[in-house]
Amino acid sequence: MRVFKLFLSFAFLVVLLSSCNNYNKITKSKDYEYKLKMADELYSKGKYRIAQQLYEELFPVMKGTTRFEDMYYKDAYCFYYMESYADAESLFKGFLEVFPNSPKAEEVDYMRSFCFYKQSPKLELEQVNTVKAMGMMQTFINTHPGSERNKDASDIIDKCRAKLEQKEQRAADLYYNMGQYRAAALAFTNLMNNYPESESGEAYKLKSVKSYYKFAKLSIREKQIERYEKVTEEYQDFIDRYPESKLLKEAESFSNLSQNQIKVIKYEQTQTSAKR
Repeated sequence: MRVFKLFLSFAFLVVLLSSCNNYNKITKSKDYEYKLKMADELYSKGKYRIAQQLYEELFPVMKGTTRFEDMYYKDAYCFYYMESYADAESLFKGFLEVFPNSPKAEEVDYMRSFCFYKQSPKLELEQVNTVKAMGMMQTFINTHPGSERNKDASDIIDKCRAKLEQKEQRAADLYYNMGQYRAAALAFTNLMNNYPESESGEAYKLKSVKSYYKFAKLSIREKQIERYEKVTEEYQDFIDRYPESKLLKEAESFSNLSQNQIKVIKYEQTQTSAKR
């Protein structure tokens, strides 16, 4: 077994050295047609790192020739397949600037937008590239109204919007769980306004009503009437927006509690005035 492992290690080393020698032979060659042919062959075999290095060496030589467009195109895709999306996006952008009338322009325009989507980070991080991806995909749809890629572009926009909504929802829930009820109420209201088509709209509105109620309940006595009235206002807005909602009864309960508290506070104020 040990001999077999040593044999495998030796065989791997031989292949590695052979590959290095072959690469050195290609990269040192002054036969640019041969070098381009080998780059294309490596590209077709999925050896993108080596292919990209060869394309880069050929850029100054092939610029201005009929081969340059295809080479530029493949060079951009090398970075894409290596998951170096920022570099790929930059090269796709460059391709469009150099070859705006290329038959590949629509595809490259889409891929440039797609690179922003691929750079969309984890939910906890800033979503700059997510927002950029949405904007770029919408621009693609507007620029290429008949493209068969528009459905994919629309799907990506929807995914990005869902991600941004989820991030905002987490922030609103965090405010609520930390007892920052006024901030939570505003955050849930913004969620509902920012994503009016969301299936969670009714739940956001209920959370807003509930947050305003808790905020009022924790307020000093002098501020409570005004803040309990806000709960009732939000409940009325709930009725206007979602008259058939299954959550109406729960929202109504907070409105009723608020109205009862207002009556109690006003009664206390009357009693205090009478004693004077």
